[in-house]
Amino acid sequence: MHEGILRRQSARESAARTYARALPIVPVRARGMTIEGADGRRYLDCLSGAGTLALGHNHPVVLEAIRRVLDSGAPLSVLDLATPVKDAFITELFRTLPPGLADRARVQFCGPAGTDAVEAALKLVRAATGRTGMLAFTGAYHGMTAGALAASGGAGDVRVARLPYPQDYRCPFGVGGNRGAELAARWCESLLDDPKSGVPLPAGMILEPVQGEGGVIPAPDDWLRRMRQITADRSIPLIADEIQTGVGRTGSFWAVEHSGVTPDVMVLSKAIGGSLPLAVLVYRDDLDVWQPGAHAGTFRGNQLAMAAGTATLAHVRENGLAERAAALGSRMLSQLREFQAGFPCVGEVRGRGLMMGVELVDPESEAAGPDHNPCADDHRVATNGPGPTRTPHPAYPELAAAVQRECLQRGLIVELGGRHGGVVRLLPPLTISDEQAAAVLDRLTDAVAAAARRQQDHGRRHRHDDGPAERNG
Repeated sequence: MHEGILRRQSARESAARTYARALPIVPVRARGMTIEGADGRRYLDCLSGAGTLALGHNHPVVLEAIRRVLDSGAPLSVLDLATPVKDAFITELFRTLPPGLADRARVQFCGPAGTDAVEAALKLVRAATGRTGMLAFTGAYHGMTAGALAASGGAGDVRVARLPYPQDYRCPFGVGGNRGAELAARWCESLLDDPKSGVPLPAGMILEPVQGEGGVIPAPDDWLRRMRQITADRSIPLIADEIQTGVGRTGSFWAVEHSGVTPDVMVLSKAIGGSLPLAVLVYRDDLDVWQPGAHAGTFRGNQLAMAAGTATLAHVRENGLAERAAALGSRMLSQLREFQAGFPCVGEVRGRGLMMGVELVDPESEAAGPDHNPCADDHRVATNGPGPTRTPHPAYPELAAAVQRECLQRGLIVELGGRHGGVVRLLPPLTISDEQAAAVLDRLTDAVAAAARRQQDHGRRHRHDDGPAERNG
């Protein structure tokens, strides 16, 4: 059955499929962090539906919430009509929102996917301000529809000005740390205040508090506060994309809370649906200028997703899972950094809470080009919490892919990301146990060591094969 299903998938599904290419498994059962494939193999899932499964697979509180709706005879899809299920979801959601937003918030249900909520956010701020352009950041990922793609670096009908996103290891200004973040903030101010910059006052700024697909890059807290001040001073709505970072993932309920920032708009999806499709927009009431029907979506009344989402939000809040994510994530990052010290191919370990990334590089290549940091040394410490960083060598996506394969062989599912696909990403459920965390680290570090050895052996064979030809030439 396993091989047959995979063959039929390859023959019948779109060439656009992604996860299925790197993870040739056929899940048939799942519970918590464990997935069982049709071939009988078991895996620890550190992908969690790209961050959707805050409580892991088939958590009892989620299943019970879904069963209650099914057994009640309630309608399952109600467009935007009011229901007890929706009322309970909104009440629980507002209970978790950052201070300063919950008391004056409005919520728009946007449809099944996060990209739908991003489109709604762009439409909202353009309507509220009467302006059209947007500010977004290098390395961003906001979805696959036209406006979201434009804000992510693709094509679209939204005019987007791109700003540098600060990071330590591959600082766009070649300095890193506080200095790099300060230069990024000044760049933003200059762009907005220079009448000859070519960038008129925009309708809004959209950012991720931690860039996920961009390589697990946490925004420095001081820089995020600067972005809040810059936008507030110029009446530019600030949109926080918390689709992947929300619901406890980074060690606070919402990632913006690390810096004490209250955005004007929050884009939410993934974990808020408790594993089912749900996307919402939460925003300040003074931005609520839409006319009836200005934004809609057939599946915005998904009752099962709202019930599952209410159960998930409440369970995370009542059981302190965000705080546990902060503590456990800190321990896991510390252990990964200890491992990093012995492997030149590990350029940087970074993350926040249970959102972690291991960037793999080619230490045999010269560190050069715009990513090179001439001020760095082998023990430079970043300002946002990561451990020692090294002078950046080129990304090594082939090694990252090899590590992903080695992980799968060891029963561990991980994702890749980053600018060049060279970052191994970990998104375990917030319910991961200490024993499971230890197993994840054991399997990952063993996979990195094995993949690095294979690459070294391949390099030696290549050099050996080339040697005689050069001597005989």
